[in-house]
Amino acid sequence: MGWFGVYWFVISVITFLVYGIDKWQAKHKFRRIPETTLMGFAVIGGAIGAFWGMLMFRHKIKKYKFSIGLPVIMVVQTAVFIWMLISYYAE
Repeated sequence: MGWFGVYWFVISVITFLVYGIDKWQAKHKFRRIPETTLMGFAVIGGAIGAFWGMLMFRHKIKKYKFSIGLPVIMVVQTAVFIWMLISYYAE
């Protein structure tokens, strides 16, 4: 079970940083990270990092698919993580 927790933490930190980089690029008018990439990081396990990045950097907060989609993905990922923990320790 430990590898999954480490993966979840690492991908969340990476996703948080990617959101910060995209916000910085937006402010400085550099080439942006595509929204599909930002959402992709959330889908592969970084929803918590994406959510915190969205709040901390005030980035993509007005976009419906981010303001609604990220919390939904985060709840699903958290439920899966809890289910995996319960399954692991129930054996």
